[in-house]
Amino acid sequence: MHAQAPSSYSFSRVLLPFSVEEYQVGQLYSVAEASKNNTGGGEGIEVLRNEPYEKDGEKGQYTHKIYHLHSKVPGFLKMFAPEGALVFHEKAWNAYPYCRTIVTNEYMKEDFFIKIETWHKPDMGSQENVHGLPPDAWNEVEVLQINIGDRTQVSDEDYKADEDPSKFRSEKTGRGPLGPDWRNELPSRNDWPHMTAYKLVTVHFRWWGLQGRVEKFIHKQEKRLFTNFHRQLFCWMDQWVDLTMDDIRRMEDETQKELDQMRNQGSVCGMSAGDE
Repeated sequence: MHAQAPSSYSFSRVLLPFSVEEYQVGQLYSVAEASKNNTGGGEGIEVLRNEPYEKDGEKGQYTHKIYHLHSKVPGFLKMFAPEGALVFHEKAWNAYPYCRTIVTNEYMKEDFFIKIETWHKPDMGSQENVHGLPPDAWNEVEVLQINIGDRTQVSDEDYKADEDPSKFRSEKTGRGPLGPDWRNELPSRNDWPHMTAYKLVTVHFRWWGLQGRVEKFIHKQEKRLFTNFHRQLFCWMDQWVDLTMDDIRRMEDETQKELDQMRNQGSVCGMSAGDE
């Protein structure tokens, strides 16, 4: 039933008007907020572990989350997997400015994983194979440019006026609004920092007859999530730009307790996630 086939890749560049240091706080704040928006009614995100780690010279924060999102899984996946199998484990190693997230499923076991690797660099997005893939693999990578100021990169279903960078100006930093050509305006804005999140997505789905369709769907969903998440992150800037990492860790502890309560009551909103 299973077909042997290599993994597929996509590579996204997300240019942002933040410093690398600012983004570390903003990303973690936005992940916590998005988790609450996606939890309730028996579904959502369960945080099992959130703790420092050190291994093989790498040091950072480790998280292990479980996603209970049966209602958000596409119909063609529900056709072959029992309801209880549509639970996904997300393990993330945040050794900022490098982060690695791996999503697995106990039902699919070794036949399925999603790996998201991110480098955060203080540049304009000029680097190519920043994750060091072998040349033959890099040649097969789909390269995507995400522009958070470009309304056309967001579906009508996902669009929210209060999360539109072209309509937002930060009162605390003076940054924004960001139109579709904001990248070309950056060189003249000496008061705006900038950085790029380089995201490499590896998808492995070994299932005869479904592999290509499912992997294509996942890559499309990851681009959608990266786009919506970073638009939110920018428009929420005034909520997080003054926070410290100590503030973030306290917020994460509070969020973990809230998520446990919310899964048992209320309704669940649209799915969103970001690697940390």
